[in-house]
Amino acid sequence: MNFHSILAITNLSPQGNRAVLRAAMLAARRRALLKIMYAPSHLGAFISTGVEQDVKRLAAEIYRRFDILVKNVADTSGHLEAVAEEARWADLLVVGEHWNPSFKAFFCGQPIERLQRNAPCPILLARLEVVDRYRRILVAIDSAPNPNRLLKLARSLDRNAEVEPFHALKTKLSGLVDEDLSEQALEACQHESTGNAQEHLFRATDSPTARPSRVATMTGRSDGARQAATQQLHSNADLIVVGKPRRSGFSDFVFGNVAHRVLRLSSRDVLLVPLDLRIDPAAETMTSSMDRRDQLATQHAVGSRG
Repeated sequence: MNFHSILAITNLSPQGNRAVLRAAMLAARRRALLKIMYAPSHLGAFISTGVEQDVKRLAAEIYRRFDILVKNVADTSGHLEAVAEEARWADLLVVGEHWNPSFKAFFCGQPIERLQRNAPCPILLARLEVVDRYRRILVAIDSAPNPNRLLKLARSLDRNAEVEPFHALKTKLSGLVDEDLSEQALEACQHESTGNAQEHLFRATDSPTARPSRVATMTGRSDGARQAATQQLHSNADLIVVGKPRRSGFSDFVFGNVAHRVLRLSSRDVLLVPLDLRIDPAAETMTSSMDRRDQLATQHAVGSRG
């Protein structure tokens, strides 16, 4: 996927500006347009004098530091709807940690969860200090019916990053305690679940241009979100990519949502990818051509050393 335009949301706090720095780093690698928009932490209506000038100064600073095209969004109302509308014209939305402890948020979801229901593009939650590019990206391939799209999107963030597909091991032993399980039962469960994960990975990377990857799995009786968050720490991944169906807030509240649980359990960056995301076929063809070129170059280099 090609990122032509990236929208960063900030409340002008140090945490909010992390989102701007991460977006600027991604834009610099892709020579994309970066748009900076102000919004308060709760993504609600807010009137503050001097905000426009502060955003302009931040945009000028980002331009000098990264040498990219930067535009500040004139709308500083702070409405979630205004952010979602602006995101319609972006390929990626980058936000900082927006936490709302209100009673409404308990039922309707946190600001990023409500934003995900309205924004058509992927949303990157930037939590980590921005000191370098993403070096390792974990992709929850069992969070989407078409994991190949998640893998492509992860690789498009940084073509030099190590992309690690992860498949949570879902077993029928979740109601048992450790004493009830024999070593043979655990091994059988591990073998069966790993086989399913490998098959899922094979379907995701079954193309002539797919890069070889290893699949990470975890045996556990916790839910998939907890396994994914734990694996992110275990593999020291900077970012985890999770697919998210677009559902109403009521459905998410009643039935739960894996992607939103990952948001709450993970302490690092998270990329939420709408399952109905449409990727430009021409961009996919271009990415595949670039991958094939890299693959041929690698083969030639190996042959030369031999």
